[in-house]
Amino acid sequence: MSNINRDDGSVELNDPPAFNYGEKVRSKKHVRNDGTFAGKDVGDILVKKGEIGYVSSIGTFLQQFYIYGVEFVETGYKVGMRKKELEPVEVVAEEAKK
Repeated sequence: MSNINRDDGSVELNDPPAFNYGEKVRSKKHVRNDGTFAGKDVGDILVKKGEIGYVSSIGTFLQQFYIYGVEFVETGYKVGMRKKELEPVEVVAEEAKK
């Protein structure tokens, strides 16, 4: 357990969640199975960079981070993601117009 990276002591739980239930989000990176996703081999890609999903649950991890349960449209998978792995789709669309 000593290999867990706690991101320099930052505590997301001091602030409200970055995303809300039902919010449309995009994955900022590929996500592979770390062994916690049943039915897929460790190392299999679960989410591709740029894939779109919707926040369906919000939990916590290590009393420090929010974990967003995101249901991805293309695969139908529900994957736990950290804030740093996601971006809101609406903000991305607005920035593209600039």
